[in-house]
Formats: sequence, structure tokens, C-alpha cells
Amino acid sequence: MNLHQFRFVQEASRRNLNLTEAAKALHTSQPGVSKAIIELEQELGIDIFARHGKRLKRITEPGLHVLKSIEVIMREIGNLKRIGEEYSSQHNGTLSIATTHTQARYVLPVPVSKLREQYPQVNISLHQGSPDQVARMLLDDTAEIGMATESLANYEDLVTLPCYEWQHMLVVAPDHPLARKKHLHLEDIAKEPLITYHPSFTGRTRIDAAFASKKLHPRIALEAIDSDVIKTYVRLGLGVGIVAEMAVKDDPIADLVARPLGDMLGKNVARVAFKRGAYLRNFVYQFAELLSDRLTASLVMKAMTGHVNDYEL
Repeated sequence: MNLHQFRFVQEASRRNLNLTEAAKALHTSQPGVSKAIIELEQELGIDIFARHGKRLKRITEPGLHVLKSIEVIMREIGNLKRIGEEYSSQHNGTLSIATTHTQARYVLPVPVSKLREQYPQVNISLHQGSPDQVARMLLDDTAEIGMATESLANYEDLVTLPCYEWQHMLVVAPDHPLARKKHLHLEDIAKEPLITYHPSFTGRTRIDAAFASKKLHPRIALEAIDSDVIKTYVRLGLGVGIVAEMAVKDDPIADLVARPLGDMLGKNVARVAFKRGAYLRNFVYQFAELLSDRLTASLVMKAMTGHVNDYEL
């Protein structure tokens, strides 16, 4: 069974069962077309066409099912060719990135800008969502590269590598008592109304685990997926905020005080992810290198072929 046989059957159907016309359209001989169709029928054990002598008279009932399957196969062959044409161009096209709001807002602008400088013909398509949505976009081929803190390593069909470490920061108004407290403790924070991330975002599981380990039950006054929203409500006096380090490190907040919480909440790891077995173009590897000096094209290539499971930051 081969593609030539499929093409001959398909073309015979299109040419009203005229094998001479089918052969002309396919630039081959009529006997060659006839022989290939007969060989396919013998292999399948059915007659695709009913015959009168050497002439095809009609398509049989099983032949109709065969033709439907052949249509699907040939359509997908066309898709493969288009994918090849698109992806064989290593210096232009579209890079689809799936990530969370925090990564998109605070981490990705510089790498994206640098990639555009190196590959001006590459367009960027940015898809934002929860970590689980980021994983799903990779698995569904909506995105080629994903970046998030939570969940990505839990998907067996994703290749993930640690990208960088970060910690949470407490943000409070300058006149708040915690802003002036020399030594912070989780017990101090647990007494305040807390504004922080939704449970599925930006290391929230680590925050909850840290309080639970000390049997503390802070009152969560507001949950958000956006660091800017958290800071806004802190400014309005609704409580104290816990945000990702990236949200204050490269985005100075003169009207708020930021205190590190790494000693109390531990460190978080942002991870970069790819669909296992996916074909990556050169600029995807280059973008991975721009995300962290710990990532190299060779490391990602090894990981994609199953030779690297992880590495320590």
C-alpha cells in the first residue's frame, strides 16, 4: 500500500472512472494506473471499482469507504507539505508563546525585543493564561514554547527545563507598621488582610504551604492573577500584598515598600516548556537562550531528544 496507489484511485474517481484521463493528469501510463489500483484491491481484499471487462463501471460500496479514507490521507499529506514549507524557513514565520501574565508583563519584554532585533522577519504571537492553560496550549500546538512557574513539570508530554529562580515580596504602604519592622515573621503577615495571587498562579501553592506549615490561617482579602492589580489594591488600603519578585524588581514602586520573603516562603522556579517530540525552528532555540543564561540551544536539543531530564539552578 502506497501513496501512488491512493493518488491513482482518487484521480480515477475524479475523472469519471476514465483511466486514460487519470493517467494523463498524473503524467503516467494507463496500464500503470490500472495495475496499481488492482494491486491495492488485492491487498485490501475488496473491489474498489466494479468492472465491465477492463473498463471501470462504478465505485463499489466498500470502495466508497476506501475513497473517504484516501481523501483524509491525501488531505493530511497536503497539510504536511504546508508545514514543511512553513517550518523549513528558519528566519521568518511566527513564534507562538504561551505564558502567564506575570511572565508576559515583567520577564518576556526584553527577550522578545532582542529576538525581534535578531530575526526582524519573525512575528510574535503571545497567548496568556493559567499555568494549566499554558500546558494545554503547548499540547494542542497553539504555542511552541511555554513559560510559567506552576504545573508545567506535571505533564508527561511536555519537556520542561528550569529557567530562573525567584522569590515572593511583601508590598505594603510606606506608613504601614510592617514597612518599618526590622525582622518580619509569617505570624506578622498572617494578622493582616492579605492580597495575593489566585491559587493556580505565580507560586501561590508555595505561599499556602508556608502558612500551613506553621498552622497559620491568613485572611485572603483579595485574589488576583495580575501583580499590578495586587499592588493597586494595596495602595487603596485593602491589605498587604504578596507579589512575585519580578513585579517589583524591574518595575520600581516609589509609593510602596517591598520586603523579600524568600527566607519564609522559599524560592520558586520558573520553567520553560516544549511539547515532547515537536520540531523547533532555529529562532525558538535562540529565544530559549534569551530567556536565561542557563539555557543553551544544545541543552534544549538534548532535552527534546530525551537526554536531559532536568538540571539544578
